[in-house]
Amino acid sequence: MTLSDEAARAYELDRRHVFHSWSAQATLTPTVLTAAEGCYVWDGEGNRLLDFSSMMVNTNIGHQHPKVVAAIQEQAATLCTVAPSFVNDARSEAARLISERTPGDLDMIFFTNGGADAVEHAVRMARLHTGRYKVLSRYRSYHGGTDTAVNLTGDPRRWPNDRGNTGTVHFFGPFLYRSEFHATDEQQETERALTHLERTIEMEGPATIAAIILEPVPGTAGIMVPTPEYMRGVRALCDKHGIVFIADEVMAGFGRTGKWFAIDNFDVVPDLITFAKGVNSGYVPLGGVAINAAIAATFATRPYPGGLTYSGHPLATAAAVATINVMTEERIVENAADIGAKVIGPGLRELAQRHPSVGEVRGLGVFWAVELVRDRATREPLAPYGGTSPAMNELVAACRQGGLLPFVNFNRLHVVPPCVITEAEAKEGLTILDRALSVADAHTVDAGS
Repeated sequence: MTLSDEAARAYELDRRHVFHSWSAQATLTPTVLTAAEGCYVWDGEGNRLLDFSSMMVNTNIGHQHPKVVAAIQEQAATLCTVAPSFVNDARSEAARLISERTPGDLDMIFFTNGGADAVEHAVRMARLHTGRYKVLSRYRSYHGGTDTAVNLTGDPRRWPNDRGNTGTVHFFGPFLYRSEFHATDEQQETERALTHLERTIEMEGPATIAAIILEPVPGTAGIMVPTPEYMRGVRALCDKHGIVFIADEVMAGFGRTGKWFAIDNFDVVPDLITFAKGVNSGYVPLGGVAINAAIAATFATRPYPGGLTYSGHPLATAAAVATINVMTEERIVENAADIGAKVIGPGLRELAQRHPSVGEVRGLGVFWAVELVRDRATREPLAPYGGTSPAMNELVAACRQGGLLPFVNFNRLHVVPPCVITEAEAKEGLTILDRALSVADAHTVDAGS
């Protein structure tokens, strides 16, 4: 098939005028998307694709949910915009709904435009609250594309932006499949990862560290689910040394792991939570920081030195109100947990038994990673860290040809559909993956033997 006239025109203008993120511009051949509904999108050639990426892992309620679309339309007809210094009902109600779902006493909400600036402001709050500057984050993490956030990031996107002057320090988190600690089981991995973090704190100087920021379940970096003991250990180290614990829930929050927040899987309460993406399924840009009572009190009589023109924008917060209400009424968080436990998890483990290219599958809810390897024995990845490979490109093409829109990063394929996905749709996606993984199998050592 060929592009429709409208799609061809959009593509032409894109290539002439649009500067894309994280990309070498001359090498791009981006896909035109013309429509979306539920868990499906349509490309410029009229092909329907099952969205196993949730776009940027943010359309948690699926595409074009009618109640959220209607809420945005109604708000636009009433009050399109307002300066953040004024009260508006959409922002107030969104803050209430979010605070009701955050753990512990994280009851104050500072709204931002997205996840990266949420991280920027969370770090600023922690530094001002403690009077310290350093922030620790793990390797294999992603925290955003703005200056502090990208330096906190523990993947190769940091490298071209890292000047070593932002007060960020990285450490290794638990990841048994590719253990940095020579561990043989999860208990060893947890204990040794915590010892490593404690030594890092000691060597950096506890009195210099403002915060530790962690994705409770790292997203783009690989969906490595830690043990509850690890998260409790991090909380204990923060308490011991007066360090602020920031949970970055930008990707994993609002139902993705089968809980409202990923941190809820571990019965741990952080001091700050950053959020975005799923708070309104990306229908209008929105992010924020949930703040506990102690940090909020720091700014009770002392002005907080930060703000944004569009903080708590009415269209964005109206979308958040509608999204959270829809998620509650339709039991979307519960659906994510059920589909993960009953369909996606078992289905991926079954695929792993049949395909030599699958080294490991791991995840929660509708938040899963398929670790692809050339050699199961040595765990040699199917693409290098920080790069891609012909094998991964062929796998993506096979998914697309089969009717699936995948999410890939380095040697991993992530299974991250909307939280509303049905059992039938999940099985449809797994069937397409089953066929596509045969392409990856052809690049394994087993294929050459």
